[in-house]
Amino acid sequence: MRHSTLKNNFPAGNPIANILVIIAGALVIGASIVLGFFAFIALSGVVLVTAAVIGVRVWWLKRKISQGSTAESSSPRQRSPGGVIEGEYQVVSKDHDET
Repeated sequence: MRHSTLKNNFPAGNPIANILVIIAGALVIGASIVLGFFAFIALSGVVLVTAAVIGVRVWWLKRKISQGSTAESSSPRQRSPGGVIEGEYQVVSKDHDET
């Protein structure tokens, strides 16, 4: 009596064993998909929380820097619009002017 076999010498003669293998395989694939989904959700949550913490930190530092520059600009001389910096200068050395 010859048994029919599939590749890799897997016995295909017992239908109950085949059904159990199919059910077990489907359960393993389903469990892998569910666990993979929850792992993806957990990893996404960690990435979002990290991005939020970094974003708040950068916002906080920019806010502190801008508050520091506005404190300096509250002196009697105000900043002029257009990015022009006005100020006084004093010539320290006249070596190039005297010949």
